[in-house]
Amino acid sequence: MKFTLSWLRDHLETEAPLARLTETLSAIGLEVESIDDRAAALAPFRIAQVIAAEPHPDADRLRACRVETGMGAPVSVVCGAPNARAGMKTVFAPPGSVIPGTGVTLKTGKIRGVESAGMLLSLRELGLGEDHAGIVELPESAPVGASYAGWAGLDDPVIEIAVTPNRGDALAVRGIARDLAAAGLGRLKPWSAPQVAAAFKSPLAWRIDWPEACPYVLGRSFRGVRNGPSPDWLAARLRAIGLRPINALVDITNFFTFDLGRPLHVFDIKKIRGHEMVMRRGAGETLRALNNREYRLEREDCVIADAAGVRSLAGIMGGVESGCDDETSEVFLECALFDPVRIGQSGRRHQILSDARSRFERGIDPALLPDAVAAASRMILDLCGGEASEVVSAGAEPRWQRQAALRFARLRELGGVEIAPETAIARLEGLGFALVARDTERAVFAVPAWRNDIAAPGTLDLAPGIAADRAASLADSVAAIAPEADLIEEVLRLGGLDAVPAVSLPRLAPLPRASLSPAGARAALARRVLAARGLAECVSFAFMARHDAARFGETPERLRLLNPIAADLDQLRPTPLAVLAHAAARNLARGAEHVAIFEIGPGFAADGAREIAAGLRAGAPPRHWAVPARAFDAFDAKADALAVLAALGVAPDSLSTVAEAPAHYHPGRAAMLRLGPRAVLAVFGELHPNVTAALDITGAAVAFEIFLDAIPAAKRRRRAPPALSPLQPVRRDFAFVVRDDVPADMVLRAARAAERDLIASVSLFDVYTGEGLAAGETSLAIEVVWQPRERALTDAEIEAMAARIVAAVTAATGARLRG
Repeated sequence: MKFTLSWLRDHLETEAPLARLTETLSAIGLEVESIDDRAAALAPFRIAQVIAAEPHPDADRLRACRVETGMGAPVSVVCGAPNARAGMKTVFAPPGSVIPGTGVTLKTGKIRGVESAGMLLSLRELGLGEDHAGIVELPESAPVGASYAGWAGLDDPVIEIAVTPNRGDALAVRGIARDLAAAGLGRLKPWSAPQVAAAFKSPLAWRIDWPEACPYVLGRSFRGVRNGPSPDWLAARLRAIGLRPINALVDITNFFTFDLGRPLHVFDIKKIRGHEMVMRRGAGETLRALNNREYRLEREDCVIADAAGVRSLAGIMGGVESGCDDETSEVFLECALFDPVRIGQSGRRHQILSDARSRFERGIDPALLPDAVAAASRMILDLCGGEASEVVSAGAEPRWQRQAALRFARLRELGGVEIAPETAIARLEGLGFALVARDTERAVFAVPAWRNDIAAPGTLDLAPGIAADRAASLADSVAAIAPEADLIEEVLRLGGLDAVPAVSLPRLAPLPRASLSPAGARAALARRVLAARGLAECVSFAFMARHDAARFGETPERLRLLNPIAADLDQLRPTPLAVLAHAAARNLARGAEHVAIFEIGPGFAADGAREIAAGLRAGAPPRHWAVPARAFDAFDAKADALAVLAALGVAPDSLSTVAEAPAHYHPGRAAMLRLGPRAVLAVFGELHPNVTAALDITGAAVAFEIFLDAIPAAKRRRRAPPALSPLQPVRRDFAFVVRDDVPADMVLRAARAAERDLIASVSLFDVYTGEGLAAGETSLAIEVVWQPRERALTDAEIEAMAARIVAAVTAATGARLRG
């Protein structure tokens, strides 16, 4: 919310300086985000007149000027501007001032032998534009010696505050002034709407077909108006807060949106068809809005329509076809009350952020409509002329009256501050709360119409004043008058939030809880392992463009964002790998020779989210003199995944490798790591060529995804330290001939299961196909290591164990021992 200091003083009678005002705003919960005080930077500069401008004796492009500054005797200034001439009025910067456009501090000196005690400034040097062709030329009426900022109207600071979602009343300059007055920083000026008599019957009437979305609307017609540019004061006020003046009729509605927090809209009557404006549901129509974008309006959108169709997305933005322009001579003013929830939903659905929406979705003053119409009517007649019709309406003002109670002791109990009852009552009355009744312990207030954030589930009707014998009845009724906490907050913040003491929450247990949950500890350990393996961690958004996400999994409609922060971030990602792949593509496109990155974060599916540790390697591994050059392959990704799983307590021997993987992996060059028959802990392999081609990744890109949620918790049991055997291990090699479709993992698992007590390890060390083998056959050579612990093995025992291994592998895989 932006406003100027002079605008605030239209509603607040105060002598407080800017610093005090902004400090108080932050102290009472209206946090100041910025202050644009151009007068501070322009304060040293004065209006001056050039008395004489002679050519510089030693420089063709310079002039030696005598300048009257109004601050004493004329001064000498050397100027290089081509328009510097005798008699002109311009802006003078004295020595010691800082030039905003350059940051240079002026000093008195000589320029090629001619003294220069100051500078004549251009708009760029003043920081007010880009024009640097010459110095500023001011009209003859500009007073010499006066402050340039004050004369040019640049001494009106612009203040911007942050407004919380519950404070719709603070999106009005008058609401901000009311808060400051209640905080003791002045007096809120009285305001009443000037009444405008009706001169004719309105040619347009209202009808409400959807009262749940719009319970109440007023309208007024005007004829004989002359639309055109707004007067300087109105245009300057709108420009100061970042709005572009359009024309007087539109600017008037924008003015009241900020001045009173009351959005209005004007329709050109000559562009309206029929004699009735209707509040109804959308029916699939298309509206070209004032931002020149088209929107399809559905049943959940409240619209304003005439006999020809939709003219406005109600409460959010009007349409181009019924807008007012310089030719407008008849206008219809709309002032309505809308359901905040429906306005918020429509705004998010169509991704429209407007000043009207921000106020309606927070809730506006339901009692202000007649006065707002009257105030806008007066300004339209004053600025545009013409005459006004009767006020037409539909619906009725909703019952907003409610009450709330405050127990004085709760100020100390909840806020930790001793506040006198009279002070608490005075602060609430300053905000517009009317005292209904009070006793020594509590008070009851009528909540003002503009405080929509303070709502009560019930009301209590009490006559003014209360006798002592009714104190018990008042106490019994407190439960029906809520919410008390809101009143406590109002009283406390008006005394300054910094005055509320900081109190630590009570400690729930003598020992603190673990800082990491088991899931957090698992993710932290995986992060350390992957970083140690040379992968750089990425932290990215959990959403991405829908068409990009579709390459890595399903993109159900329920996971699409209705109100994304950017158009290409509209879908929750199915896996962090999707974001990593795009990051790798960007790095490779910018000359990176190899990329090794990972991310731990959520992946989203229709049935929920899961925590995934994903990693990707692309490009070529760094070259080394002792290692032949090669490309990344699926086994690099498998090694990364196994390292993480091993660190998380999953024994590699307990995993089985299954040649299945999601569609974004290369078929035949990817697999999953499974624990038991169903639990999939990870997938790894090369990315599908279609994926790498779409991302413009040349060469292989290998990746893995570890499903951290699927990893079973490590069993807590004491393990005896490993005992080193004094006996020598026994190694025996076996070569089995198997069909090409038999995984090597099946052979290793069968051999390991043959003699679990003595077998220390089983590993594959050779794969052979070719001469001596039939088509479709492969020779897998494995090494088996036995580790005796109590005594040395005899030859007969070794042969018996070897036979059991051969038999186990043959039974499990159909293999035969290679001769």
